[in-house]
Amino acid sequence: MVNRLRIALVLLTLVLVTALLLPAQLIFLWRDWPARRRLPRLWHRIACRLLGLKVHVHGMVETERPLMLVSNHVSWKDILVLGAIADVVFVAKAEVRDWPVFGVLARLQSTIFVAREEKRRAGEQANEIGRRMAAGEIVVLFPEGTTSDGNRLLEIKSALFGAATSALPASPTGIVHIQPVSIAYTRVHGMPMGRYHRPIAAWPGDVELVPHLLGVLREGAIDVEVDLAPALPYDAKSNRKATSRMVEGAIRAMLTARLRGR
Repeated sequence: MVNRLRIALVLLTLVLVTALLLPAQLIFLWRDWPARRRLPRLWHRIACRLLGLKVHVHGMVETERPLMLVSNHVSWKDILVLGAIADVVFVAKAEVRDWPVFGVLARLQSTIFVAREEKRRAGEQANEIGRRMAAGEIVVLFPEGTTSDGNRLLEIKSALFGAATSALPASPTGIVHIQPVSIAYTRVHGMPMGRYHRPIAAWPGDVELVPHLLGVLREGAIDVEVDLAPALPYDAKSNRKATSRMVEGAIRAMLTARLRGR
């Protein structure tokens, strides 16, 4: 009974906070004011606090622009975590636009939607990401293309780095900065989570969203470790596949170290 009451209060508070911030964000989006990037960060911080996500950041977000953050992908909670530490914009699959609740929130954050199965639009979609980066927005890319079980890094798709190439012409230095990021869910109620309990935090694609969300709310105390490696310079001479391998190596090393408790 107490647990159900707490879950209800958390959801009600989150709805009220969203309702309070919504009018301002709609105005910011309409006027295209810089605050449209900052207000979602406040919402993400509040959401993390309400859901019991304790975010520990190691390293700093690169200050140079254009900037792309490239991260492993464990759960929908990754959006809240990264959105709480920087003013970012996400790249999401096109079907997310039509999801109840999450689709609306994604649109309010000016998420870039891509239809990965439409190969003919790949160049157009990469150009859109490139334009947003060139305009100074920090774009977050999840190059695995799906969520993992939280215990490993899936194969990185190097084709997604075409967006970095698209941003090069608008970069004043001719360089796009690509920063590897690792997200590791390590503890629940202060106790090491371990491989067996990682599903508490991880959200693989075959798990239904609502039961998983309720499970997270029931726990209410999950530690998240976010590691940021030094950014890699990417220019016209850079090799996409070589850069992809370097990014993959950096993310894998950071993720493995965190999951092993280092």
